[in-house]
Amino acid sequence: MNRLELSVIVPVYNEEKRVSKTLKEAFAYLKAKRITAEVIVVDDGSSDKTVEVVGRFKKMATPKQTLKILKHTINKGKGAAVKTGALTAKGNIVLYMDADNATPLSEYEKFKPAFKNNVDVIVGSRAIDRKQVKVHQPLYREIIGRIGNIIIQLLVVPGISDTQCGFKAFTHNAAKTIFPLQTIERFGFDVELLYIARKRRFSMLETSVIWRDDPNTRVNALRDSIRTFTELFIIRWNDLKGLYRSRESDTSGS
Repeated sequence: MNRLELSVIVPVYNEEKRVSKTLKEAFAYLKAKRITAEVIVVDDGSSDKTVEVVGRFKKMATPKQTLKILKHTINKGKGAAVKTGALTAKGNIVLYMDADNATPLSEYEKFKPAFKNNVDVIVGSRAIDRKQVKVHQPLYREIIGRIGNIIIQLLVVPGISDTQCGFKAFTHNAAKTIFPLQTIERFGFDVELLYIARKRRFSMLETSVIWRDDPNTRVNALRDSIRTFTELFIIRWNDLKGLYRSRESDTSGS
């Protein structure tokens, strides 16, 4: 059995101005709830002082709430950073969240009952309860996002109303089965993870979470949406090639 309750993966890329608030709140929550956890910050080739800023939080770590910093020498993509963290995670639950704290770590409380009821994968969602979106994106971004989700549901993961919210969690077994099969390194990785979870027959639940848009986001709605849609076909092609197929040594859910 794993010693830690939770592994928290925070992918970062040139986040020197935003990551401090996220880590401060995360450690405060973990300590208040007495959760044994590791916070794994994965730097995706930053050119600013992100690593230096993150390093200052080592003083907040305790034997029960640790901080680990992993580094990519070049920028590979958010998906690649999340995968790097997940492959090293030791927690009973493996969760990833955004560096801008769009959804605070305290929303993990909403996930606990489902995990106790043996759900394997929980998807944080902005779509189930729009009242939980405390700061909205510009209207054009919301429209692009909703159209994009319709396409994603039609082509890849039907029934999930928000695949792109950056707050998802997996049981240890699910994480260690799904993430090694991940191939997409940029924004389409969320969809690929959910597709693999379905393919491998893990149980999945979508749960409403608090979310706040950051106007300083570097996500380009049109460019990154087009890239993600292209990656939908890569997912389908990967499946046809058998890249997500069961392995005899696997112990995934059925």
